[in-house]
Amino acid sequence: MTELLNNWENGRWIGQTLEVENGVCAVPQKPNADALAYTDEVKAATDHLYDEVSDFIPKFEWSAYAVLVHAINKLKKEKNAVVLAHNYMTPDIYALVGDFKGDSLGLAIEATKTDADIIVQAGVHFMAETSKILCPDKKVLIPSLRAGCSLASSITGEDMRLIKQKYPGVPVVTYVNTTADVKAETDICCTSSNAVQVVESLGVPKVIMAPDEYLAKNVANMTGVEVIAWHGRCEVHARFDADDIKEMRAKWPGVVVLAHPECPPDVVAESDFTGSTKAMTDYVSDNKPKNVVLLTECSMSDNVAMANPDVDFVRPCNLCPHMKRITLQNIYDCLRDEKHEVKVPKRIAKKARRAVQRMIDLPAPGKKGHFDPKAVHKDIKII
Repeated sequence: MTELLNNWENGRWIGQTLEVENGVCAVPQKPNADALAYTDEVKAATDHLYDEVSDFIPKFEWSAYAVLVHAINKLKKEKNAVVLAHNYMTPDIYALVGDFKGDSLGLAIEATKTDADIIVQAGVHFMAETSKILCPDKKVLIPSLRAGCSLASSITGEDMRLIKQKYPGVPVVTYVNTTADVKAETDICCTSSNAVQVVESLGVPKVIMAPDEYLAKNVANMTGVEVIAWHGRCEVHARFDADDIKEMRAKWPGVVVLAHPECPPDVVAESDFTGSTKAMTDYVSDNKPKNVVLLTECSMSDNVAMANPDVDFVRPCNLCPHMKRITLQNIYDCLRDEKHEVKVPKRIAKKARRAVQRMIDLPAPGKKGHFDPKAVHKDIKII
């Protein structure tokens, strides 16, 4: 029986809970009556995978992971399913069951290219919605109904309609980290990779950017377009401050500091490089700094470190509790039972798809996701 995720009430998005529970680590659940067995077949099929995650999973715990990895990968073949693994997933999910890996929009675009019947979104709810918006004929599942996002929950479609009444005629640029209801009220979407390009592509003197206040401020520092921002913040990136960087530099002389543009502008100003998750990943791969710190979500540092074993990573990071609600266990349960299906009302999906597609149709930005730490700070209006 399919369990439908339907967080809509009279056409309006209700939102996700944001409470943080204890024990959000991704260690598989303890065995129960329906537990999968660690058989010779499982051992033979998974032993070669352990080296990929040996820095993150103790050997004595591997069998608990292996049975789920094996079961998920078998189910994917049986059901013609794929797993979209976001950069913030833990290494076991990212490396061992993810078919496509990357940022939220990149994953959704990859989903449009696959002939899979089922998409499992190893990420948070707005990502699953975006996949459904772009792939209306596919079944989209999310392993946890509580995998929300502080940015997506910071603004509603009704908020956006009121903003548009207050600033008639001013184009609205919405970050992909929003619900479908908000995207439906948007002229064009953006990611951290292309936000500056999107703003400038409109050819107007003024835009509204929502919901990330800090991304909007960092964009404003990079363009001559006036930016009006909403007051939403990512609870992961907003916790970093400039003093954190100064302390790191004192403790690890010569460390290269990479920051995400959802961080506060003073953090960006203190960094060596600021860019999207893809830009940070590329920086490490291309430049091979001796010692580096990524000011972003913890698991992304782990995943970049896996791909760059010759780089030393300083590990101060902030954990996203919502991303950590996705585990191997609930990916398996979700795919096995085909539960937690994500649907978007057709009227909203049609309008939201237009805003997302308008962004996708832009040419690739020249300097993808790069923000200049030395850019002059500008004061902008916050709604």
